[in-house]
Amino acid sequence: MDMKPLKNHLEDKSSSTPRSVTILGSTGSVGCNTVELIENNLEHFIVEALTANRNVERLADQARRLKPKTVVLADPEGYQDLKLALAGTGIHVAAGDDAVVEAAEQPADWVMASIVGAAGLKPTLRAVRRGATIGLANKECLVSAGDVFVREVSDNGATLLPVDSEHSAIFQVFDFDNAERVRRIILTASGGPFRQSTTKQMEIVTPEEAVAHPNWDMGAKISVDSATMMNKGLELIEAFHLFPVNSEQIEILVHPQSVIHSMVDYVDGSVLAQLGTPDMRTPIAYALAWPKRMNTPAARLELEVIATLTFEAPDTERFPALSLARQALEAGGNAPTVLNAANEVAVSHFLNKRIGFLDIVRIVGETLNVATGARLENLDDVTQTDTQARKIAEDLISRL
Repeated sequence: MDMKPLKNHLEDKSSSTPRSVTILGSTGSVGCNTVELIENNLEHFIVEALTANRNVERLADQARRLKPKTVVLADPEGYQDLKLALAGTGIHVAAGDDAVVEAAEQPADWVMASIVGAAGLKPTLRAVRRGATIGLANKECLVSAGDVFVREVSDNGATLLPVDSEHSAIFQVFDFDNAERVRRIILTASGGPFRQSTTKQMEIVTPEEAVAHPNWDMGAKISVDSATMMNKGLELIEAFHLFPVNSEQIEILVHPQSVIHSMVDYVDGSVLAQLGTPDMRTPIAYALAWPKRMNTPAARLELEVIATLTFEAPDTERFPALSLARQALEAGGNAPTVLNAANEVAVSHFLNKRIGFLDIVRIVGETLNVATGARLENLDDVTQTDTQARKIAEDLISRL
């Protein structure tokens, strides 16, 4: 596997001038944390653009505070309200999916890719194609588009900086110059809110219970993925594309305290880990300031207070999403794209109380059985597979 994209990370592109930034998905959980960090360090950043899906009020408030050149709302219905809210500020206001893509094309040095779901793929690719440094918080770019996305990064000289806490942790302790000396990488998982629940108990889980993560403050979709442990399956696929290891070298370990964010195991018996409190502002700040570091308001780690760190193997019988994700990775082709698309559809219906909690992974598995087998050569292939898989998943749900 060509690891040129990660080797780009090792080049120091820093300078004494402020870093220009665009945030794709500024009103979500990761976006809001990024806004907070920038606002606390305004002397080091200039904001080119902010985009959001439909949260007019929050986007307008962020724009007034950060004074970007452009703000974009993906949902055109909110355009007039946003324009009115920012009247007299001199900020350019636009709306629609094409305008989000155009925002990604603006000449920001650094782009936070935090649009949730497959909707983030196209604008993130546009930023990649102009050689930007990408803070990648959107799992779907690597899960859905995998080889296609990595090839674009390599061909265009872009830089990928992982923002997920697990991949950021690995990135911080991975010896890229001696990758052949790595025995395995270990992705840690909290286990989610139902780590100790029986399958029977999970049959009656409500959306409200599923989004109540014990450690992390995240958006609804990501919280549900954590509850099913699909998020760790998606991270497994991401890790395969981010780091020069094969799938057999990637392991998952349940660590309920979420203090060790991931580890790299070397051939000499050394295991290097990155530790910290469970606060997304830490990995976001690492990517935002890379290759330097910046202050954050995250709580400092006090191991003497925590006292005990525990670990356990994941239970793939109660959490079959882990097995499905590994199977999709090993199958290759369009299987990871199908996995992601079906999961997005199923999670959406669960949050709307159309299906049960255990139906999520069941729908994903059935969709994989029907829709996989094709190769992906370009973005059009990815889009076509994504559309077909969503239709199959919707049809399966309609029969429940």
